[in-house]
Amino acid sequence: MTDIYAARGYGSRTLGFGDKIGVVVVDFQRGFIDADAPMGGAPMVDQAVRNTVPLIEAAKRAGLPVIACVNGYDSPRAAPHWKIAPVFDLLAGTPSVELDPRIAAAQPDVVLMKSAPSIFFGTSAASILAKERVDTVIVTGCITSGCVRASVIDAFSLGFRVMVPHDCVGDHDEVAHAQNLKDVERRYADVIDSAEAIAAIERWRQANDKA
Repeated sequence: MTDIYAARGYGSRTLGFGDKIGVVVVDFQRGFIDADAPMGGAPMVDQAVRNTVPLIEAAKRAGLPVIACVNGYDSPRAAPHWKIAPVFDLLAGTPSVELDPRIAAAQPDVVLMKSAPSIFFGTSAASILAKERVDTVIVTGCITSGCVRASVIDAFSLGFRVMVPHDCVGDHDEVAHAQNLKDVERRYADVIDSAEAIAAIERWRQANDKA
């Protein structure tokens, strides 16, 4: 079957990595991962956490910035007009707004609390990456069809090259996961895997090793 998007020029080139990489980790928090949380328990999300930990560790070894975020609010009144009832229980200071322990143990350089889907909206993430002279952002996290997609689009809109390791992002639904990855790959990002992302980080480390 003909790909109507490809026929019109979508996905006609790859972006590739630029001069310096940064990693963002979107909403790998207990409220989206713990099996007993209303929005948690998705096997794909848990697997994405496991695959993201080595990527964070590689970035830390290379001295590249890693920014994580959680979605949370000081009170329900601070939340926007979500159509997802459990989001209003993501309150600062509660377990649901804590990083997944595996991500916390990997020690991201910065942990931000955001109130909108994108890690970049209303936060200091973009300015931190700009200060670090990052031009390529690896996006990890959940949910692929929601906050990950929003973060990809914002990273693209801010002028970054965007890389999405498909095994480092997760969704509640495999179809939504696949469809959203395919769509951002047509338009905004290169969809790769964690091994390729780690290899790119290692190449950067070797090229910039001042020892």
